Amino acid sequence: MIEFEHVSKQYSQDAYALKDVSLSIGAGELIFLAGPSGAGKSTLLKMIAGIEKPTAGQVKVNGQDISKLKSSSLPYLRRKLGLILQDQKLLTDRHVLANVMLPIIVTGASQAEAETRARIALEKVGLPDKAYSMPLALSGGEQQRVAIARAIVNRPQIILADEPTAFLDRDNANKVLGALKAFQSAGVTCIISSHDEQFLDQASRVIYLSQGKVVETWKSSLAA
Repeated sequence: MIEFEHVSKQYSQDAYALKDVSLSIGAGELIFLAGPSGAGKSTLLKMIAGIEKPTAGQVKVNGQDISKLKSSSLPYLRRKLGLILQDQKLLTDRHVLANVMLPIIVTGASQAEAETRARIALEKVGLPDKAYSMPLALSGGEQQRVAIARAIVNRPQIILADEPTAFLDRDNANKVLGALKAFQSAGVTCIISSHDEQFLDQASRVIYLSQGKVVETWKSSLAA
């Protein structure tokens, strides 16, 4: 489903975000990207979404070379993706239901369809009773689950989550991870960047990055 073939991302002569990365991710996998800050995890996720383009190599999603897609084609690619960022970027001037409906509304769907699918998404993340709450009235964990609902409302094939539990306590972090695992169990490919090694044993596979390179053999401290 996702292929990186000798991918590098260079910002200056001595500054690489990724360096000669080759990897393959299959449909339905739960992948954790691990590594220290600055290892290249966020850049890798952004390349899958077409937000960043490689300096060298190819990134393919469902056989398509992302770097060769026209700008006009990227929105169609991203409808197959659910992107969850550390900063949820929820719109604070409208309630939760309206936030979750937004990705469907922009595709031209009817208000009724958007509302139905948004309510289903909120049900899946355990927040059906928060539909008319304002984002700032929610806890950090609840806001992150709203962000997940918004990411999956278009029924994506792939979820990309960049440190989704970074600023959460253990209980809320477990709820967020549980929601993501539920989608993976339903066949959605989930790729999650995390520095928290306590979660890594729950992955199908761990891809460890260090200084922009993939470390091929890595063992979680939990498995030691």
